[in-house]
Amino acid sequence: MDTPSASFVRLVPGMIGMALVGSSVTVSQALVEAPLFTTQAVRYLAATAILLVIARLAGARPVRPRGREWLWLAGIAVTGLVLFNVAVVRGVAHAEPAVVAVAVACVPLVLGVVGPLLEGRGPSRQVLLAAPVVMAGAVLVEGTGRTDAVGVAWAALALGCEAAFTLLAVPVLRRHGPWGVSLHATWLGGVMLTVLGVTLEGPSAAREVSGAEWAAAGYLALMVTAVAFVLWYSTVRSAGAGRAGLLTGIAPLAAAAVSAAAGTGMPGPWVWLGIAVVIVGLVGGLRPGGVPASARVVAKSPLPTRAWRPHT
Repeated sequence: MDTPSASFVRLVPGMIGMALVGSSVTVSQALVEAPLFTTQAVRYLAATAILLVIARLAGARPVRPRGREWLWLAGIAVTGLVLFNVAVVRGVAHAEPAVVAVAVACVPLVLGVVGPLLEGRGPSRQVLLAAPVVMAGAVLVEGTGRTDAVGVAWAALALGCEAAFTLLAVPVLRRHGPWGVSLHATWLGGVMLTVLGVTLEGPSAAREVSGAEWAAAGYLALMVTAVAFVLWYSTVRSAGAGRAGLLTGIAPLAAAAVSAAAGTGMPGPWVWLGIAVVIVGLVGGLRPGGVPASARVVAKSPLPTRAWRPHT
């Protein structure tokens, strides 16, 4: 039986990972003028090299994917790494960034419903009640803004891609672990983005990237990709996708904090209210007393094959 401290410890890596993701908002502003696909390709390929080094030092031994695992891992790369970046960049051309951020803030509810089903159990009532609270708080933090129909479509795609980044990992986390899933998704995404960069931006696009932009890409490769990916998938594997999904509410909080620390201004009253609402949702959804026994069993035992095979 889980103790409150043990349950909290399983969530800590995901909390740190989401805080790092939130910090990327301010850092990514330095890349607005950089070639999108080329810069992201270098980011993910660099993250792959970092992951290989850190995994060796940590004693982790990633294994080669087999069979359907290639599809799951490629799906993570296509949705969470390639399409998500495209959706965000194209979306802000038709909508204010807050609109896309608000759409992504709906991830806790999606993960709370779909994640447990992929893990072979029913959704947690506690998580389902807490998810809308976290979403509401994130909306208050991010705010709302102008958009059009195209902007809404891109925002919806960003939401789907963000959810797929976690959900598509559930079937392969048991065999590959956080290190393997992070490594394979990252190199696959790097290869895909390299092809897009060479095709759409040209082989010489890397020369257009400034030193400051490379520094920002380096931070994203190390902290927001190599480190944050492993931390996030560690919590998804141990705590379940549903509970881990609530932690995405930490990202906008971290983004607001980093923005204030960077000197872009202190958050307004609505942001502070949103932060309070997110905290209430997190406390309510993550308290140890509400973790169903089935979730703890799934977190500790191998997934039955039929629990994650796609229905035909």
